[in-house]
Amino acid sequence: MIEIYTDGASSGNPGPGGYGVILRSGQHYKELSEGFRKTTNNRMELLAVIKGLEAINKPNQDITIFSDSKYVIDAIEKRWVYGWLQKGFKDKKNKDLWLRYLDISKIHNIKFTWVRGHNGHHENERCDELAVAAGKQKNLLIDSVFEMEAAKTNMF
Repeated sequence: MIEIYTDGASSGNPGPGGYGVILRSGQHYKELSEGFRKTTNNRMELLAVIKGLEAINKPNQDITIFSDSKYVIDAIEKRWVYGWLQKGFKDKKNKDLWLRYLDISKIHNIKFTWVRGHNGHHENERCDELAVAAGKQKNLLIDSVFEMEAAKTNMF
């Protein structure tokens, strides 16, 4: 069993942001984080899940993902994302990340568990620290898909 704890953050929405991930299996423990110069909280929440899954080298793993994101969990557990896929993600945000999630999720057995954010859950708090710190770094990465789409709609 592999446990993945995730969180995303942005300072402003959109604004600089990042994600934090903890992977744990038995005695194995790994932390991941990256920051982006302009993004949204929802993108970082979803990217955290994707990056956690992409860090697993072997297929067909039993994975529990712990997240405080109702956006991510509800879209998956209530199967909204599959309806969005059938409609080509018309009028939905984060198509690039949802397609990436759908692709990587096919090779594992995934269960989601919602945790209340900022409520003393040790791993969720650590993921939040990682995400916030990543978004405050210098030389932040460029979330190119988001910035291209934002430029088209004059979001900023």
